[in-house]
Amino acid sequence: AARTAARDALARTPEQLPVLKEAGVVDAGGAGFVLLLDAALHVVDGEPIPEPDDVEHAVGPSPHRLAAAAHRSAAVDGTPDVSELRYEVMYLLRLDDERIDAFRERWAAIGDSIVVVGGGGLWNCHVHTDDVGAAIEVALDLDGRPSRIRVTDLAEEVAEEHARREAELAGSAEPPPFSGPSSSLPSVTCAVVAVASGVGLVELFGALGVQGVVTGGQTLNPSTAELLAAVEAVNSEQVVVLPNNRNIVPVAEQLAALTTKQVVVVPTTSMPEALAALVVYDPEADAGVNAAAMGPAATSVATGEVTQAVRATTLAVGPVDAGDWIGLVRGDGVVAVGSSAVEVSVTLLEQLVTPDREIVTVLTGADATAEQTASITAWLADQLPQVEVEVHHGGQPLYPYLFGVE
Repeated sequence: AARTAARDALARTPEQLPVLKEAGVVDAGGAGFVLLLDAALHVVDGEPIPEPDDVEHAVGPSPHRLAAAAHRSAAVDGTPDVSELRYEVMYLLRLDDERIDAFRERWAAIGDSIVVVGGGGLWNCHVHTDDVGAAIEVALDLDGRPSRIRVTDLAEEVAEEHARREAELAGSAEPPPFSGPSSSLPSVTCAVVAVASGVGLVELFGALGVQGVVTGGQTLNPSTAELLAAVEAVNSEQVVVLPNNRNIVPVAEQLAALTTKQVVVVPTTSMPEALAALVVYDPEADAGVNAAAMGPAATSVATGEVTQAVRATTLAVGPVDAGDWIGLVRGDGVVAVGSSAVEVSVTLLEQLVTPDREIVTVLTGADATAEQTASITAWLADQLPQVEVEVHHGGQPLYPYLFGVE
């Protein structure tokens, strides 16, 4: 009876959490609990563990899902909680674009927390798995060329994080004013420090190799001291800084005079620009080489933002009332006004997507809904079927949608 009830509850989880329904999956923790019950019954009665029922297709992770790379967690009492998948595997992959969906599907069969971003034959890849060899062999089987392979034992990182938290609770350590850096990170020739607002973006940047993520973004401007603390904490003597906001660029440019480390600022002004820059980031190249590659990658992205007007005004696009939804394009200002976030997003994308741009990155904010996101992606599929669409949960405040088009 308990197993039947658990399976029924598992099947209902997509209706209880919109993000699960959108991704076409059931709750992973619930699926694990059902498997635990099956295993317990197998020990008691000796019957074979039953095959998955009609929701089997929803239990496996969607090949296009971008899960958070947050592998450190703790229970209520502070004890470490380690997921079943022990290793984090990251590498840069050269693979033809037409084979990347097959690559994602193969990875989905052996792991989770999958992040695959890039294009033009060059992809930055991240997965949690128990089979490190298989995670690398998938690339080789598809005639890809993986490089800069990095494997992290997540169990060891959780233990170190737990020890750090216990020290903080005992008053023997001050928590850092930023997220990401720790002594467990590998030494690299060049590290990256980036500014982000939104837990999803913080986790995504970490999955793409950023060692220091400083809370900031459109409204939470970090101080020079906070940026400097992150620069000093990363495990490298050379650091590239991604400000991701026009107002933070001059603050970041002060860092070189405040540290003995070599600091180079790539003046990114948005989160989509930073993601494009990170695709070409090479931790084993020096800061100058990285900046020379990351700068052009960032500026090649056309970016747009959707937010609400805080006061009434009149602009080139017409009158704007407080509470209206507005769409902004970097360099052009407000280009769209409407009564809904979806309406403005569509107008914005009509301007951003041009014949020479084929990849649309959608960063959903804290206030975005699954229904709105589904409407936007459905419009893209119907009206612009030639573009590739990647949806990431950014979790940024105030801006339910950020778009990057390249």
